Amino acid sequence: MPKVTLEQWRMLKAVVEAGGFAKAGENVHKSASSINHAVQKLQQQLGVPLLEVRGRRTVLTPAGETLLRRAEWLLKEAVSVEELAEVLSSGIQTELYVAVDQLVPSAVVIDVLHDFSAHFPSTRVQLHETVLKGGPSLLESGNADLLIGPDTPPGFLAEPLGQVRMVCVAHPLHPLALRPGLQVSMRDLRHSRQVVVRDSSREHDAQGGWLDSDQRWTVSHMETALRIVRAGFAFAWLPECLVGEYLDRGALTTLPLQAGSSYVVPFSLAYGDPDRHDLAVMKLAEMLTAAFAERVPAPGSAEVPDWWSIAHCGPRAIL
Repeated sequence: MPKVTLEQWRMLKAVVEAGGFAKAGENVHKSASSINHAVQKLQQQLGVPLLEVRGRRTVLTPAGETLLRRAEWLLKEAVSVEELAEVLSSGIQTELYVAVDQLVPSAVVIDVLHDFSAHFPSTRVQLHETVLKGGPSLLESGNADLLIGPDTPPGFLAEPLGQVRMVCVAHPLHPLALRPGLQVSMRDLRHSRQVVVRDSSREHDAQGGWLDSDQRWTVSHMETALRIVRAGFAFAWLPECLVGEYLDRGALTTLPLQAGSSYVVPFSLAYGDPDRHDLAVMKLAEMLTAAFAERVPAPGSAEVPDWWSIAHCGPRAIL
């Protein structure tokens, strides 16, 4: 068993911060004599002098600095344990599981998670970056509290968040891009290398994008597909918010297809098991909805909602 208590370390820390026993007593609402007794006992139990007087201030000895530095970690951990107990007693989940399709602008989600951590610092977040049926599979199996993606499985509630434009892109020096005035046909695509992203679900073996290319490469992440396209090895349909920066500076170009150079994919926020919709889950859902929503039509308006919410990811495409 430890010889000393957390309270003794707390008293020592109070003396150091206040510069003396009298002021420390005022700060922690204890008598100077009781604090002095706690610190003296601490020094006796450790067998090391912890404090010394310099001028009018009481300061740590070199040994005291080393020991208190380690003890401060213990004090912080004790506070964390108490906060966790409060969280558990309130019924708030200690860990959230969020599935986000790789089509969705990740910058918005990360910003929301950062703000969410200020409200629930003791709640851990498991973020699954999914493709196609990967997210819905996690939701159906109970392994996701929330899903942000284009596909909501039957039997789950969801609300629209936004939409993302997929564009067919290649390196400016790719053979398909070096055809001034000529449109790219399906035949041209079929005989060129395409990079696609595989389904992250274990139950499915699908791949995203047009799949007729004879020289198809399949990867697991959008970022990998982007790197391959930027290197000039292949073309791909990728989210405009992911490639917008490269298009703006001419590092990538959109291919002039005869049809289908781009298409729009709506995505929604879907809720998992309603029995697990505790305060933390609902707060995160509320923050995600607010972050993606640009506007809501006035009550009774016949206007179609503009669910475009990609302001964080570059210029808005014209639909």
